Amino acid sequence: MTPLPGGRNTIERIARLGYGARGIVYIVVGALALLAAIGQGGRAGNSKDALRAVLGGPFGAVLVGLIALGLAGFALWRLVEGVTDADRRGTSAKGLAVRGAHLISAAIYLGLAVSAASLSLGLGMSGGDGVHDGTAWLLSKPFGRWLVALGGLGVIGGGFGFLGKGILSKAWKGDVTDRLALDARARDRWAGPVGRFGYAARGIAFLIIGGFLVAAAWHQRSSEAKGLAEAFALLRAQPYGWILLAVVGSGHAAFGVFGLIKARYRRIDAPDIDRVDDAAGAAVRALT
Repeated sequence: MTPLPGGRNTIERIARLGYGARGIVYIVVGALALLAAIGQGGRAGNSKDALRAVLGGPFGAVLVGLIALGLAGFALWRLVEGVTDADRRGTSAKGLAVRGAHLISAAIYLGLAVSAASLSLGLGMSGGDGVHDGTAWLLSKPFGRWLVALGGLGVIGGGFGFLGKGILSKAWKGDVTDRLALDARARDRWAGPVGRFGYAARGIAFLIIGGFLVAAAWHQRSSEAKGLAEAFALLRAQPYGWILLAVVGSGHAAFGVFGLIKARYRRIDAPDIDRVDDAAGAAVRALT
């Protein structure tokens, strides 16, 4: 097995904690979906439902609080990736698109971290339904319908990207294991299959969620915009839907396991905090 890269700084440790926390959330999301598929639980839910499930277990408040810290760390790492180009994506159209997606991801996971912290402190789940509320706000603005549609198409594009990583990753340059400090045998035997299954499941969910957003734009109704829980429900409603839900739910759990693999083995070329401050300052100056 290839040894981990040497030299860890604070941001790298934060990033690894973040990958681990995100992984745990998706393991719970997948487990809830799988239990719902086989009739052993309630409905399949989203990340916030997963946090509520963790809260209901032993030491729930403490665990959710730790997850909140990890998710905040993941949001910070995504911000660093987007601003400093820590993964050397470059300034090509594809590179800028990935970096932009990292910035959006930073905002999403920061919001989830705040919700988790609020839940762990006994304040309840902060905020409303982000998908519905955000869509309603956009639809009320000039050109909002087109922005929602554009966002839906972007999510669909992300879904195809995940499917590409999951199903065609060996044929593409962007293999899911290309940033892991593992030897070829470990990649082929366990890391690669787990990662590809997880990315494929996330791709299916993204395609459905993106379709919901496009429908909301078409009908100009924010109620048409739905998230992961509703995507699971749509799968369950299909013929042999319990099988579809079980497969996609298991894939989300695999995506979570792959997050734990990343937490341990991902190569993270994290810049020092001073370099991050300089890069962030440069980005702000460029925008002003």
